[in-house]
Amino acid sequence: MPRKVAFWLVWIGFIVYAFFLAPPDSPDTFKLIENLSTGHWQGINPLIVALFNVMGILPMIYGCFMFIDGINQKIPAWLFVSASFAVGAFALLPYLALRSPLSGISQAPNQKISYQNNTLVKICDSHITGVVLTLVTVSLITYAFSAGEWSDFFQQWKSSRFIHVMSLDFCVLSLSIGALLGDDMARRGIKKSWIFWLTTLVPLFGPLIYLCWRPPLRINHTKAVEITL
Repeated sequence: MPRKVAFWLVWIGFIVYAFFLAPPDSPDTFKLIENLSTGHWQGINPLIVALFNVMGILPMIYGCFMFIDGINQKIPAWLFVSASFAVGAFALLPYLALRSPLSGISQAPNQKISYQNNTLVKICDSHITGVVLTLVTVSLITYAFSAGEWSDFFQQWKSSRFIHVMSLDFCVLSLSIGALLGDDMARRGIKKSWIFWLTTLVPLFGPLIYLCWRPPLRINHTKAVEITL
């Protein structure tokens, strides 16, 4: 219960801050979003380009956890992941508040939880997915740090609601991944606490490296994936 309350409070606080306390909208915000979305990046600070695209990577990272986690939830994970590509933490925080952890799903010792053997589960569980996301992220970060202008970024961060909230969105999602990580480790029999803390405390690249490394789920190719709690 405290976990659920905490996520609801963060969600409400983020909404209040974004709409009432963050800097005002810039006149060219919609044009900036259009150019970022369509790849017309000429004249845009590479730091902003990279951040915008990383905010598309983060929902994919969350999806690699949530599409597996969501099979045993009463709420549809795909709905929250899909919405997060547009509104980020505003969509993902409610899922984290509403979901039940494995300890809540399991009602008896040694209860088996089944995971459907489908294409989406295979993609989310695949090391290839983690490697591809990592390579794309490394390219974006390299581009940002090699060509970005920090003084311009900070100035826009202070004057543009879109860039300001997008930056905070990145921080919120980076700090919240631990809510899914513990259960994912349990599904795979990972019991080393340092892996949890290293993955959680290293923003962006911690979860990416975990996705590249984590042991695969044991899949029954005729029916389902099963784990014993």
